[in-house]
Amino acid sequence: MSFVLLPLGILGGQEIILIVLAVLLLFGGRKIPELMKGLGKGIKEFKKATSDSEVGKDLKDIKKEINSVSDNIKDSSPL
Repeated sequence: MSFVLLPLGILGGQEIILIVLAVLLLFGGRKIPELMKGLGKGIKEFKKATSDSEVGKDLKDIKKEINSVSDNIKDSSPL
């Protein structure tokens, strides 16, 4: 079985259906809810870890600064 690496931007409907069918065949219908629960917990922990870290705080500060600059540009540009 060979795996094809696809860039994330070109996944269409057919590819998603193929992935869902492959997951169904590999794990069965009963195991999927457990897998999704584990995936959700993992994503939640990742978000918590990044938001609690210094990098997460820095990214929030950068986002505020970008929004501030964007608002200043919108206010100063004549339309």
